[in-house]
Amino acid sequence: MNILVTGAAGFIGMHVCQKLLQRGDTVVGIDNLNDYYSPALKLARLEQLQPFSSFSFEKLDVADTNAINGLFAEHKFDSVVHLAAQAGVRYSLQNPMAYAQSNLIGFTNILEACRHNPVQHLVYASSSSVYGGNTKVPFSEADNVDHPVSFYAASKKANELMAHSYAHLYGIPSTGLRFFTVYGPWGRPDMAMWLFTEAILQDKPIKVFNHGKLQRDFTYVDDIVEGVVRVLDQPATPAEDFANDPLNPAISDAPHRIFNIGNHQPVELETFISTLEQCLGKPAIKNYMDMQAGDVFATYADTSRLQTAVGFHPDTKLADGIAQFVSWYKQYHGA
Repeated sequence: MNILVTGAAGFIGMHVCQKLLQRGDTVVGIDNLNDYYSPALKLARLEQLQPFSSFSFEKLDVADTNAINGLFAEHKFDSVVHLAAQAGVRYSLQNPMAYAQSNLIGFTNILEACRHNPVQHLVYASSSSVYGGNTKVPFSEADNVDHPVSFYAASKKANELMAHSYAHLYGIPSTGLRFFTVYGPWGRPDMAMWLFTEAILQDKPIKVFNHGKLQRDFTYVDDIVEGVVRVLDQPATPAEDFANDPLNPAISDAPHRIFNIGNHQPVELETFISTLEQCLGKPAIKNYMDMQAGDVFATYADTSRLQTAVGFHPDTKLADGIAQFVSWYKQYHGA
């Protein structure tokens, strides 16, 4: 297939591109290479894709309407994996306009381009953050998600509603994937895995929020990619049983659906830190702090719908995934 991957220089984007290229697809990657974190890391990720002759890259912002329209008109994509977004929960408290531009206007441009240049399937990144203040666990796609606790979460919930409306109005097969705390090689330097590893190796203190009592459903990046590709190959269709349960947010009479992709095994922050300490062979200097604004106490994915739909759910053990990240991190930094 001829596939567009937005956010191709991002953490998940690079790994998705690799998987698609390795199986023989043609991939066009776009990214605006912004400086939310080091553009050098993004360029280094793109270097991993250059050996593939079936990969091409364009520096392009999804919020640039004319550029997106021209891209779609030129390439006639079969499918789209939309991963470009302004990431980060806490940054959304400081700079909400970046999220409005990338996550709302940018996604509108992608939807409009898919409308005027029909594709077989649009797969887009949502987030576990949409569950917000929910206290029922594990989180199910059938749960109400009307109580976001950050603007980032609100923008991802908006993406799900926007995609559903286009699926209903224009028949665009669309699938939203709620990612749960993704980690692994080539990860983001603003996330705990990188921040903690860097601090421990440099004998600097780490910030342990909510006094280590947070729980996260840490999901290894290879599992995320496997889920993305399997879902991509099975375009969304209207739910046959929608008439029997029209108030279930997980299903629709439009070709739109939502899946959780998480390891369905929440881990307490203290356990995560101790596992990382073992892999690094060094103890962390811990600075215990209160809960941050925009944070949630726990994330925990119910992945039964994903398993039923594509025969897969993430299962990489945390210790194995952390070991892979630490090995990559040391190699990348020449440690």
